[in-house]
Amino acid sequence: MAIPVQTRRKILKGAALAAAGLAFPTLIGSRSAVAAGTQKVNMQLGWIVGGNQIGEVVAKRLGYFEEEKIDFAIQPGGPSIDGVAIVASGRYEVGQVSSSPSLMLAASQAIPVTCFAIGAQKHPYCFFSLPKSPIRTAEDMIGKKIGVQATGQILLTALLRKHNIPADKIEKVIVGSDMTPLVSGQVDAITGWRTNTTALKALGPDYVSMSLWDQGVRLYALPYYATTDTLQSKAELLAGFLRAAGRGWAYAKENQEKAVDLLVKEYPNLVAADELVAEPIMLSYEFTDRTKTFGWGSFDTAVWQEQIDLQDELKQFTAGKPKLDQVMTMAILDATKDARPKIG
Repeated sequence: MAIPVQTRRKILKGAALAAAGLAFPTLIGSRSAVAAGTQKVNMQLGWIVGGNQIGEVVAKRLGYFEEEKIDFAIQPGGPSIDGVAIVASGRYEVGQVSSSPSLMLAASQAIPVTCFAIGAQKHPYCFFSLPKSPIRTAEDMIGKKIGVQATGQILLTALLRKHNIPADKIEKVIVGSDMTPLVSGQVDAITGWRTNTTALKALGPDYVSMSLWDQGVRLYALPYYATTDTLQSKAELLAGFLRAAGRGWAYAKENQEKAVDLLVKEYPNLVAADELVAEPIMLSYEFTDRTKTFGWGSFDTAVWQEQIDLQDELKQFTAGKPKLDQVMTMAILDATKDARPKIG
């Protein structure tokens, strides 16, 4: 999970070029230029756009960003796109990664990006099994074959460490992103996101899910981040972004069918029927008992510190353990505490 040296070099080189005004073409005079006083906010993803961004899409289509004088656009990611490098270089204003460890690792290597809000309050990462051989606790994995993607091996290691289970008590099997190894009996459990309902169809309606979060490994999903410079120089812009996005997510919560309709209009490649199944599950991670009190987008600093300590224990920080204030900031949340929707 360490950030490659070449990626860090690319980030630092991009930042230097951006500072000199050389790295990327200016937006002034572009077709996207809008009324005076409106500022551009590009949100760079680490993946292709889908239901995880339904709140932002709703906010865009209903004019919530426009009301904040923001010209908003989502920049899709993919296997060949390094979203953190793009945002760290100064090209785009906001980024979103799939999981919080990415930002902790970036901070440990002095890459100047910091989390200012959270999408999913609990990480949807789960271990899935079938009713004929259910795995409901970490201890149930002992003596079983556990299918895990190569990039998720450290999460399995963290879970075993949390429950004092020796690694040789389970058989780890490296798998791809589909559920075939579990359906075919090659493994007893397989990892994935609970929100990926399309992939989970293959397991039938009665599959068993064991949440990484519920088993004590508490990571955040879909954190929003910006550079330290943007957080300091454009704090009100980020506050406006958060106010508009929060309104979009609140609308999606209360108007699920209409929200999916807006999502599919924005991205016609998505299938409405599939998104209608996935949306309530995604919303259950965006809105929890915590958001009812502290508002959408909030996070717990104690959970962040717990994550940093765990990653350090697992020796993931090759460049040194980052400090809490390098990884996250409460500034934008504090500035929007009365504007973000308090829905549970």
